[in-house]
Amino acid sequence: MTGPAQRPLLFLDVDGPLIPFGAPPPHGYPIHGPAATGANPLLARIDPAHGRRLAALQCDLVWATTWMDDANDCVAPRLGLPRLPVVRWPEPSDVDALDAWNGLHGKTRTLVGWAAGRPFAWVDDELTDADRAWVAAHHRGHALLQRVDPGQGLGDADYAALEEWSRRVSGL
Repeated sequence: MTGPAQRPLLFLDVDGPLIPFGAPPPHGYPIHGPAATGANPLLARIDPAHGRRLAALQCDLVWATTWMDDANDCVAPRLGLPRLPVVRWPEPSDVDALDAWNGLHGKTRTLVGWAAGRPFAWVDDELTDADRAWVAAHHRGHALLQRVDPGQGLGDADYAALEEWSRRVSGL
C-alpha cells in the first residue's frame, strides 16, 4: 500500500487530453467560456469539470507537457487547480533520436526518472506500445499509460480507468 506521502503520481499532458484538437466533431468542439484577451484561443476548449474530476483522484497531479510553466499560468486556473509541479524536459540528445526511431515517446525516459519508482499514471494522446513496453522494463513501480483520443480529450472511460487504477495501487 502507498501511504499519503507516497500517493501515486498522475502525469498530465495538456494538448489532446485537456484541449481536444484535430479534425473537429461534426458540430465543432465544445467551448467552455472565452479565452482571455490575447490568450491561446484553444484554452476555451478546456472543460472546467476536468479540474474537479482530476482533483478527486487519489493521485498527486504533475504537469507533463510542453506547456511547462504556462500550464500553471493558463490551464490550472481554468480547471480550478492549484499550481502543480512541472516536469522539466532535458535538451534533446542522440539517445532521444534513437528512441524516436524506435517509437518511444520523448517524455518516457524523463517521466520514469521523475517517478523514481513511485507508482504513476500518465495521460497523453501520443502513447504507444513501445512506451508501455519500455516502462514495464525500466520502472519498478506500478504504472498506467492511458492513451487519450486527442479529438475527444479525457472522457468517462479514461476517468474510470484512472479511478480504478489509483484505488488499486493506493490500497483503497
